[in-house]
Amino acid sequence: MTGAYLIALLVSLGGMVLLDVRHRLFLGHDPVRAVIVLVVGVTFFLLWDLAGIALGVFFEGDNALAVGILLAPELPIEEPVFLLFLCELTMVLVCGSQRLLERRKGGAR
Repeated sequence: MTGAYLIALLVSLGGMVLLDVRHRLFLGHDPVRAVIVLVVGVTFFLLWDLAGIALGVFFEGDNALAVGILLAPELPIEEPVFLLFLCELTMVLVCGSQRLLERRKGGAR
């Protein structure tokens, strides 16, 4: 099914954002700083991907689940969405872990 990968990424990203906002972890805690961090993170990884593509390390394989739209040679449209999901997931895990550690530390007293 063409586009299934992009749909799965968008659904996963949406679920992560809902979890984030509900528990005020990252985007829900300080949206301006969170967006800045996400933009910097996605930009960094896109530049990393472009460097890997230029060096011949990264390339687009055949994938029946992808939409097939390329933003640049060897850079499918799904890649920035995946990178956004990856950065959001990482920050939710970091902020959630910090909150759990703070609660555990506060409860030990």
